[in-house]
Amino acid sequence: MMRARVPLLLLGILFLASLSASFATSLREEEESQDNPFYFNSDNSWNTLFKNQYGHIRVLQRFDQQSKRLQNLEDYRLVEFRSKPETLLLPQQADAELLLVVRSGSALLVLVKPDDRREYFFLTRDNPIFFDHQKIPAGTIFYLVNPDPKEDLRIIQLAMPVTNLQIHDFFLSSTEAQQSYLQEFSKHIPEASFNSKFEEINRVLFAEEGQQEGVIVNIDSEQIEELSKHAKSSSRKSLSKQDNTIGNEFGNLTERTDNSLNVLISSMEMKEGALFVPHYYSKAIVILVVNEGEAHVELVGPKGNKETLEFESYRAELSKDDVFVIPAAYPVAIKATSNVNFTGFGINANNNNRNLLAGKTDNVISSIGRALDGKDVLGLTFSGSGEEVMKLINKQSGSYFVDGHHHQQEQQKGSHQQEQQKGRKGAFVY
Repeated sequence: MMRARVPLLLLGILFLASLSASFATSLREEEESQDNPFYFNSDNSWNTLFKNQYGHIRVLQRFDQQSKRLQNLEDYRLVEFRSKPETLLLPQQADAELLLVVRSGSALLVLVKPDDRREYFFLTRDNPIFFDHQKIPAGTIFYLVNPDPKEDLRIIQLAMPVTNLQIHDFFLSSTEAQQSYLQEFSKHIPEASFNSKFEEINRVLFAEEGQQEGVIVNIDSEQIEELSKHAKSSSRKSLSKQDNTIGNEFGNLTERTDNSLNVLISSMEMKEGALFVPHYYSKAIVILVVNEGEAHVELVGPKGNKETLEFESYRAELSKDDVFVIPAAYPVAIKATSNVNFTGFGINANNNNRNLLAGKTDNVISSIGRALDGKDVLGLTFSGSGEEVMKLINKQSGSYFVDGHHHQQEQQKGSHQQEQQKGRKGAFVY
């Protein structure tokens, strides 16, 4: 009897071993399939919350669900709103702090406060550099109008949930798409609150007859004109003292920091063929959203998801509505493959510095060389002497944005050598 059990026991052990091996293989394949954890493709990374003929609301998948490397972004979400001309996003409040940036078009934003107080803001984006943004405190009722008779409104929001990692929009209205949250109370609560019978409350607030199709609705020009009388323009015809701007004939970058939220807001445009030279951010984790155009991006970071002294390049071809995350201290370079412009949010932005690794201005490598003993340090850091390193750096007279076509043939010849060097130890991890 015992002899019969031994083969069965061996078979069971072999089955469990094969199952474990298969599971480990599937995990490895899953990890390998996600070869760029910092890239969010617009085709499959946005989830539609609402859509009708007048516009839509979409939310990007959670950053920390894409990769463990993005866990520091677990408290942040991206929300995209788009609406047709002369439309209204119905009044709502959200369980999140919202930082709203106009990507294109113009918006009339109304914030509703207690004691019959309202704030009106006219926001626009006249060009890729001069952009408007507005904070919406958590729990504040607001509504949004696209007052333009011809142009669509496009808005990107950085949302910072205050209750949990999900965002909830609480709409006052009942439409064909959703119920008012007021309907979820027991009948006696609205009756006592409004001092009215429930039948009257239901007829006035919630009746199906006269309901809107959804939370984005058409609004006539007379109503828009009346609302616009109260709005104060925030349109930026010129840069403010809070704006930090750089640029040349190849590209432009404008940044401003909201210290209260510890967030950097940026707008960048690049001409086709331009290169934003390798650089990194000292503290900020930057979230780039492509507004229009296409670009090639290369990010250098530690290899794999473990502590290591090896590094590798994470590359992506970006197009409209794609999102790319640049972690702090990770060097990155961006080349415009068409005319392209971005909106960016930098998390943990207070006291952040942008450090360039090439170019004439703000180049941290040349800063080493200009120190008293810097050339000796450069000679120990690189294979050439300190003088040779400085001579090489000084060949580039441009700053930040340069001609990306320059020496392209030489770069293509040297690409094979770069691939052979890929994986060399060069980044210390503490």
